[in-house]
Amino acid sequence: MKHKNYSALIAALLLAACSTTPPPPSKPLPSKPTTTGATTPAQYSCNYTAKGSGAFYKDDGPMDSFPSGIDQVPEPVPRWEPLHRWANNPYTVLGQNFTPLPRPGELKQQGTASWYGRKFHGQKTSTGEIYDMFAITAAHPTLPLPSYARVTNVKNGRSIIVRVNDRGPFLHGRVIDLSFLAACRLGYTMDGSAEVTVESLLASDTPSVVAAAVKPVTNAQISPAKAIPLADSGNGSVYLQLGAFGSLANAESFRDHLSTQLDRDVNKLLIQSTGALHRVRLGPYPDRQSAQLAADRISGEHQLASMVSH
Repeated sequence: MKHKNYSALIAALLLAACSTTPPPPSKPLPSKPTTTGATTPAQYSCNYTAKGSGAFYKDDGPMDSFPSGIDQVPEPVPRWEPLHRWANNPYTVLGQNFTPLPRPGELKQQGTASWYGRKFHGQKTSTGEIYDMFAITAAHPTLPLPSYARVTNVKNGRSIIVRVNDRGPFLHGRVIDLSFLAACRLGYTMDGSAEVTVESLLASDTPSVVAAAVKPVTNAQISPAKAIPLADSGNGSVYLQLGAFGSLANAESFRDHLSTQLDRDVNKLLIQSTGALHRVRLGPYPDRQSAQLAADRISGEHQLASMVSH
């Protein structure tokens, strides 16, 4: 009986927010970041120079000029927020099925992060909030909305906290989309993407009944500058990594979706798991050259991004 009361209370707390399904995109926001409470510069400044003519960022790059004060925009501080009433329901996008996590604090993963900018600036996020590319936010396929996560750039060790309020990305095996400013502070806007670790955070003021229900992540602690070791292939062979997920169910859904496209490669499609990280891969290939040839062919035929790894 006590257990039933606990479950009812958790459900009431998580679904306390009563917004409606997001309406169509609204007018763009003015390019002015919120600086309330910011008294010192951010730990990492935002430095960006468009490549060449800027054509690569034609639809989704930064503004022609930045608003003043973006280095004063503070990182969000994790706090308890009731989950959005509809944005946390299971959903399907591009043939992929996703089941959002029931509560924050239950995901650690590593994979490729991308970012989104002016194409979406001023439009509605999945929670119905307005996307501001000069705020510190993120989109994730399965993290609870809204919630908070620490994202770390594996290459340079930079780490920031973001508020997750949107869904995505859904292509090329990306694990998270950061706002322009968040990605800029992590130092990868010029490259377009980066290998990152993502850790869902539990706010200190989370109701005790919710915190007690959180299932601890069992994989090894992720060091800010150290990648999670790859699953042992057993023979030193080479694989193509197409995606990485913190949920086995989402990895299986992605694999099943790919199996309908990769006719001649479907027998090489598999999932390799290390702790709570599940990688969707093709392989094994006898050497890196063979794997790279397959990657180039798959990219041309299916517009699928992949990463060669052992």
